[in-house]
Amino acid sequence: MRETLDRLLLEVAELRSSRRRLVLAADVDRRLIERELHDGVQQHLVALAVTLQLADRAVDADPPAAKALLAEMARDVRQALEETAQLAQRIHPPLLDPGGLAAALRWAASSTGVRASLDVAAGARFPPEITEGIYWCCLEALEQAGAGGRATVTVRDEAGAVAFDVLVDRSRLDAAPDRLRDRVEALGGRLTIRREPGHGTRISGSLPLSG
Repeated sequence: MRETLDRLLLEVAELRSSRRRLVLAADVDRRLIERELHDGVQQHLVALAVTLQLADRAVDADPPAAKALLAEMARDVRQALEETAQLAQRIHPPLLDPGGLAAALRWAASSTGVRASLDVAAGARFPPEITEGIYWCCLEALEQAGAGGRATVTVRDEAGAVAFDVLVDRSRLDAAPDRLRDRVEALGGRLTIRREPGHGTRISGSLPLSG
């Protein structure tokens, strides 16, 4: 009886701890997005506003200078649009909806500069929470591998579940394991992260298709 009670208390404590980590991770993500908006997009827009004023003054007095300023404004606009698109991808990858998981993972590999071999059915469709859970785990691994890294990603149907496996040739997964594991376990799944000497780091998981 005492052992059962101790086990239940331990499970409750672990559940509370995982929920706290999920909240803290969400807070960290929001702060990162806020900082990127302030240091990136906002700064480009401020520069754009200043350049616009200068161009307005130069239109009649110095047309060549005004033309150069307009070219500078165009560069700022393109940069702001690119950074805005990248932030939007981090909030919710739009490719997950029309293109599915395979398209979103191809984009993730391309955007992180990782040479990835993907084994994901192009037309695979899973519940949104399953698709997003797998996507974020894979993206974390790819980002940790970094530009120039190599990875293999496999997603397959199992009996009543979706299994995924990511092997990256290099990784700095220090604080990530708890965050990834909490995300998967919150959906009723399981996740293992292990280093394989000579090969890299492998992330394997499974998410049930029904609660």
